[in-house]
Amino acid sequence: MGQVYRHLSLEDRIVIDKGREDGLSMRAIARQLQRSASTVSREIRRGLWLPINENASYRPYKTTKLTGPWLDRRYAAGPAHRRAIKRAARSHQPRLFTDDGLVVYVTNHLGNWTPEMIAGRAPRDGFKVSHESIYKWIYSTKANAAEYAQYLPRGHKKRRHKHGRRVHSSHIPYRASIMDRPQQVNDRSQFGHWEGDTVLGVKADKDGIHTEVERQTRYLMAAKVPDLTSQTTAETQLSMFSVLPPEAARSTTLDNGTENHRAHLLDQLAMPVWFADPYSSWQRGSNENRNGALRLFLPKGTPINTITDNDLADIVTAINNRPMKLLDWDTPAERFQQLCWEPHTNVALQI
Repeated sequence: MGQVYRHLSLEDRIVIDKGREDGLSMRAIARQLQRSASTVSREIRRGLWLPINENASYRPYKTTKLTGPWLDRRYAAGPAHRRAIKRAARSHQPRLFTDDGLVVYVTNHLGNWTPEMIAGRAPRDGFKVSHESIYKWIYSTKANAAEYAQYLPRGHKKRRHKHGRRVHSSHIPYRASIMDRPQQVNDRSQFGHWEGDTVLGVKADKDGIHTEVERQTRYLMAAKVPDLTSQTTAETQLSMFSVLPPEAARSTTLDNGTENHRAHLLDQLAMPVWFADPYSSWQRGSNENRNGALRLFLPKGTPINTITDNDLADIVTAINNRPMKLLDWDTPAERFQQLCWEPHTNVALQI
């Protein structure tokens, strides 16, 4: 493993300054610092300065009329370190958003459009910005996050890491890691593999809605669970999958919540259960997406016990009958029904 890069300190710059005064070469100075000669060369080039620029009393005069050390470009540790501190303070700043026009353009569209939509449309309207820049700007300060994050598809107060946190050990009986999942599940080439999760209701009620999404068609199934115990969740999954033909219920992938600790009961249907890495919801992206669509009808804080089974069925039907671009504008319901009748049909997907 190579050396970890570290920035030059004031002490390092003093060594460079002293070495320059002693007439040492850049390579000799680099050996003293145990650094690359290119690091020393770059630092000297960045740190060269004119003393006249540091003294206001000389500024009214033309430099051509002055002589002496004030006109010699040289390296000095103190000024070089001050300039490095200023550069560090300016780094990683969303410079694009110093343009008031771009700020107005983005904020006017937030809420109706996602950052990706805004970035895709921006060139037509005379702006150039990426969706990643928009996200970085929103989360660049607490004030921005408090004001604008609520308009994002997922209104998190803090931006979450794409690949989750470090994986911890799990105590789920018979747990099979997602890393062992077959390729035909990973690449969505085989019909009948699902992703599951539980959408929580009001915290005090300790109930929720269990959702399952078929990975190839994005077809959603949902059922109310009166409590979040592992036994109730497993029984709900059994009732959801038992009505499907075997080709439509091959496996499911779950998170590591305590409600999933009895998922091995799905062995009754010969359905393997794979578990995603902890804190890695992106590994179940289809389910997270459909849960987001469900939340449009049932925002956080909605009491689940006020929703009837018929109400939930109507919501799920509405979601499954929306055409999707990745299905060539078929609906999940149409694709799911087609593959239930013809499970071995090769259907083109945009993954």
